[in-house]
Amino acid sequence: MKAPVFKAMLHFIYWDSLSQCEPQGGGDAKRDSVFLTEHLLVAANRYGLDRLRLLCEEKLCNFLDRENVINILILAEQHNCSQLKEVCLQFLARPKVIQDVFISDGFQDLIKSCPSILKELLIQKKKKSVRMLDAIFLLNQSRE
Repeated sequence: MKAPVFKAMLHFIYWDSLSQCEPQGGGDAKRDSVFLTEHLLVAANRYGLDRLRLLCEEKLCNFLDRENVINILILAEQHNCSQLKEVCLQFLARPKVIQDVFISDGFQDLIKSCPSILKELLIQKKKKSVRMLDAIFLLNQSRE
């Protein structure tokens, strides 16, 4: 475990709150915070700190974007974070997002490390399409 992760875990144990991430070496603050939160979630899972794990999941849900959604989804799958996984799948179900992600290197990582997620993603996409068709049908019915 890296020192910043250990420090953040101790901060949580003593203060029952997440510490603020300080950018490492002048880097991107958001990327550093996502990196720290991902590793903190792994540590919380390993040491049975359930509240810390939930806080990390919530924070990662707020950080989701096209560049990190695959890594966060893989992390959620590997550590049984069902809420985080569901939010990632919903984020990926957006048409423009899924197009961008399909052509990314991260998508290949997803297929290799968690092939079952691909099936869940397709099911999620199908449910969304069915709901859209139902809405169109109801709209047409109301016009008649």
